Amino acid sequence: MKRWILILSLVTLVFAIAGCGPSLATPAAQPAMKAMAKAADGTLLRKIQDRGKLIAGVKYDVPLFGFLNPQTNKVEGFDVDMVKAVAEAIFGDPNAVEFKEAISKNRVPFLTDGVVDIVASTMTINAERVQQIDFSDPYYVAGQSLLVPASSTITSIKDLKGKNVASAKGSTSETNIRQKAPDANVVLFDTYAEAVAAMQAGRADAVTTDDIILFGFASKDTTKLKVVGGQFTIEPYGLGMQKGHQEFRDVVNKVVRDMKTSGKWAAIYKQWIPADKVPAVPPQNWQDVKLP
Repeated sequence: MKRWILILSLVTLVFAIAGCGPSLATPAAQPAMKAMAKAADGTLLRKIQDRGKLIAGVKYDVPLFGFLNPQTNKVEGFDVDMVKAVAEAIFGDPNAVEFKEAISKNRVPFLTDGVVDIVASTMTINAERVQQIDFSDPYYVAGQSLLVPASSTITSIKDLKGKNVASAKGSTSETNIRQKAPDANVVLFDTYAEAVAAMQAGRADAVTTDDIILFGFASKDTTKLKVVGGQFTIEPYGLGMQKGHQEFRDVVNKVVRDMKTSGKWAAIYKQWIPADKVPAVPPQNWQDVKLP
């Protein structure tokens, strides 16, 4: 009996090495996508194709969405993977992209000035911004909340009267907190990392922005930071583009829609978002996003 088991094991090994049976060898790589056909001359999409790479603005200091990993010196996160999917659709190569750091206050200028082709930077679609730039369909829905020290007695925006609340310059969070907590003292910084550092140094009582950004900071040290207050706004994120380039916007929207229907969006969500389950994909129209 032992002899037959040995023979069967040897046969299985031979077939596996030959690729004819239960594989013990490395799985075959997925075939690379083909680059799309050349766009019309004079279009932004053709300019991107001729350049050979997509130039994208992302955040470097927001864990989970756009974070410069000090160990690899590469930027990674949900937003980064969205941009890579666009690059793959255009060039057949998800790595055909150059990243530039885009903080909240320079995201729109980066697009209007032509510094980048696309911005994936936890950027909320709203009525004011759609007058300045174009957006893709929503690819994520967040909600504004509060980050406080673990020992804080702040539990909601109702507790912010006379408190110093930090946020980022040029963000929707700044506008929202002034409206939702008019008696708070709003303190602004260039980045959310600077805002969190200021709070930890005692120069602010709370930091406010989208909950998923705050969860990223809190996850670094749950003994010192906590997210409170629930969602008091809705923030549909979109990929930003310069106005007036419909051919490029159509490509980006096709990527977003295909990701939602193919399961790739869900896979990216599972990879980056610490949640028990994957929610329904965001609606196609940002104005259809509602508070849960």
